Amino acid sequence: HQILEGVEYIHRNKVCHRDLKPENLLLDENMNIKIVDFGLSNTYNLPTDTLKTACGSPCYASPEMVAGKRYVGLDTDIWSMGVILYAMTVGYLPFEDPDTNKLYKKILNCDYLVPGYVEKSAKDMMKCILCVEPKKRYTLD
Repeated sequence: HQILEGVEYIHRNKVCHRDLKPENLLLDENMNIKIVDFGLSNTYNLPTDTLKTACGSPCYASPEMVAGKRYVGLDTDIWSMGVILYAMTVGYLPFEDPDTNKLYKKILNCDYLVPGYVEKSAKDMMKCILCVEPKKRYTLD
């Protein structure tokens, strides 16, 4: 919930992070999440503004970024949050491969499996966030 609120806050302030991952989510002394490392972030004027630079950690990169297409920064942050949700729920990343080309192919095809012990509601949420088509992907709302 705190991650969601934090990302909502930065988006409301017209910033997309572009490198959301567990290493950039810290806990303070009161167990509050702090989003850090805005080195790859970018600002925007309209929520529909697009970017071209592929950046961030490959395992958390959205399909549109991996494909080299122009992308909406807000949509890529949502994708990364889906990868984080998966990792927090399952204990490992949905898309992994030491070969970057194979990793990108898995991301582009949304080729991942959710273990059977994950509740249906969580699986459904992951499916709606880890959606290859950005316009069909869940939004913060």
